[in-house]
Amino acid sequence: MSTSNIGLVNPAEPKRGPNMADVAKLAGVSPMTVSRVMNGKSTVRASTRKKVTAAAAALNYAPNPEARLLAGSRPIRIGFLYSMPSVRSGAYLTEVLLGLLNKVSLNNVQLLVEKCADGEQIALHTQRLIDNQMDGIILPPPLVDNAEIVARIVDAGIPLVLIACGQPDARAGAIGIDDRQAAFEMTRHLIELGHQRIGFISGHPYQSASAARLEGYQAAIKEFGADPAAELVTQGMFNYRSGLDASEILLALADRPTAIFASNDDMAAATVAVAHRLGLDVPGDITVVGFDDTALSTTIWPALTTVRQPTMDMAEAAIECIVQRVTNERTGLPAGPEHIRTEFTLVRRQSDAAPRIRPPVRIFA
Repeated sequence: MSTSNIGLVNPAEPKRGPNMADVAKLAGVSPMTVSRVMNGKSTVRASTRKKVTAAAAALNYAPNPEARLLAGSRPIRIGFLYSMPSVRSGAYLTEVLLGLLNKVSLNNVQLLVEKCADGEQIALHTQRLIDNQMDGIILPPPLVDNAEIVARIVDAGIPLVLIACGQPDARAGAIGIDDRQAAFEMTRHLIELGHQRIGFISGHPYQSASAARLEGYQAAIKEFGADPAAELVTQGMFNYRSGLDASEILLALADRPTAIFASNDDMAAATVAVAHRLGLDVPGDITVVGFDDTALSTTIWPALTTVRQPTMDMAEAAIECIVQRVTNERTGLPAGPEHIRTEFTLVRRQSDAAPRIRPPVRIFA
């Protein structure tokens, strides 16, 4: 007599337990996000962390420490390529480097830093990193907006993470704040203080973050009814020298603005310097605010009101993203690029105030 084994389970065949991909599918997030929650990373929103935790509990999922140990046994080699033209603040780059260095020793990472100065060198140094078979590459501004370099790295099959990119390539990982919303909220803050003529110093025209910040400023001006005069917007290049030139133009206007919003702290610091040279009190005669919250913002007088983007945290998260992606690949889990939005904060210090209302001049005969 024969017995059909249809519908029977072979007891010798172990049942597969839930994995990270199963938790990610149930929570509606990526496997990398699940991994960051399981590892206690701080870059995950509280609402997302709650969904992942609930999904893991529902599936009775627990991380596999043996697989993690095996994946971490070989050092992960990450390349960091940066340029140092006059288009970006040195203070900003310093914070990025500090964030990277904070993480490499904790994650079994070897960091290879390459500096380039011009277009030809960028291509040369990029290819050098590719030829050295990096496990991942990180790019800061302004290289994040270099489509040719991004494509070259992605086409080579190397995981890439972009720091503070306004419009990241979908094939690369990206970490940054919402520049447009941050600029919108800073401009709204100035309007709520009572400012109607608000000057704006834009960043380098070839960087996507510059366009996003300008859009945020213009949107707030339009929404809250402040003066949209074209003369109130001047071009900067994200460096101190350009901030001097741009602020001199704004402060020379016959009807000068009562507040100036510069697209980064370097240009805001230059604006404060020009105001002092002209005998203007900051913030009594002119409010000045910046963007980034670099160390410079608290080393000048008065200390700058600015938008804080967590630059060091973003750099640390870039290392974490590549480490997790490489670990997933080594352990056979799904791995792919992820775009992460970090929180920004409006930090008030001593450089902003309500516009001073002067009494009309009385002329006696």
